[in-house]
Amino acid sequence: MGRPTALLNKVPEVTIYFWVIKICCTTVGESAADYLNVNMNLGLSGTSLITGGFLALVLAVQLLSKQYRPARYWLTVAVVSVFGTLVTDNLTDKAHVPLEKSAALFAVLLAATFGVWYASERTLSIHRVFTRRREAFYWTAVLFSFALGTATGDLMAEVLGLGYLTTGLIVAGLIAATAIAWRFKLNPILSFWIIYILTRPLGASIGDYLSQPKSVGGLALGTTTTSIIFLAGILGIVGYLSVTKADVQPVEDSDAASVRLDEAERGGLWQTVAVVALFLVAGGFGYHTRKASLVQADTIEIAATTVTTAKPAQAGVASASTIAAAGKSPLGDLTAFRTITQDTLTKLTAGDQQGATARITDLESLWDTSQAKLKPRNGAAWTEIDGKIDTVLRALRSTSPDSAAETKALEALLTSLG
Repeated sequence: MGRPTALLNKVPEVTIYFWVIKICCTTVGESAADYLNVNMNLGLSGTSLITGGFLALVLAVQLLSKQYRPARYWLTVAVVSVFGTLVTDNLTDKAHVPLEKSAALFAVLLAATFGVWYASERTLSIHRVFTRRREAFYWTAVLFSFALGTATGDLMAEVLGLGYLTTGLIVAGLIAATAIAWRFKLNPILSFWIIYILTRPLGASIGDYLSQPKSVGGLALGTTTTSIIFLAGILGIVGYLSVTKADVQPVEDSDAASVRLDEAERGGLWQTVAVVALFLVAGGFGYHTRKASLVQADTIEIAATTVTTAKPAQAGVASASTIAAAGKSPLGDLTAFRTITQDTLTKLTAGDQQGATARITDLESLWDTSQAKLKPRNGAAWTEIDGKIDTVLRALRSTSPDSAAETKALEALLTSLG
């Protein structure tokens, strides 16, 4: 059989520009998904369908092209980022698959993609993507890497209760360690894909830190301002690369070039086994240690709450509302969430739509940061309230707010919160 039709290299040279745009695409992509889901009130299913259709279109254009163009390539990355995030969100929110299982599933799918890619092409080189078959493997790996990065980042930030800032710092440390290891001859393909996966939770952490309110440790720039900043960065760098061609890599298909690349990529199998084993051992130890710490802290908190509410009752001074609040929800004391929800409803009733929309962000942030301790208490109760919070967010952030729908959603949430 003849060799498949060769094209010019379809992927950019991996430079500092590559990683900066990759992180920016992650942040903008996630913001775009939230905007379609919440502000446009399309819901998770509607957003997934629209994004999936658009992804099919941009991928077809990218695959049918004969050479690398920065604007086309990075548009595809941004849309894959959105869709990869939505795949994980659908498994978590719709199918109720734990993030631990999602992360394991995408890790297996990514490993299988690399296995089939190597069996077919005898290389996993990101410097020799010059046939459509190789590019198809490349984009499949990109999609699963985004889904894996989303699941892993959410697992650390939400399930393990580390928060996005701490998660971002941990991930940044892992990226730096991988980059240093690469300088000391860690296999370049292995190094590339490790960092590619990790830049997804890093980008999400940076975006959340910039956009979240100051009450939860953010800079309170808001999602719109944050998205504009990152989008401007993408457009600026892509424009520069389109003019200068600084990231265009030629096809090096001579025997000498192939030998040089093969030598640079040598040792990939045993290094991959060693690095994956290291990640599994360290990650497993960290996961179980953190979960045990959360369980212990939650047990102490519940015991303290029980003692606090019991002693005044014995003295005959406890209010009925305090005792009821402590006993109505299997998730424990939800007073803080009820307070924010009631504040939002009060502002809405007074005609302060902007103030209500701003206040509900505090509820979203507090709910996300409390997931690690609340969800293990009662998964079904947590999921029910989480769904009603999503309904409230969509109603308040809609581009065409409906006061009656907003009030109904807030009252339903207050009922669930006790």
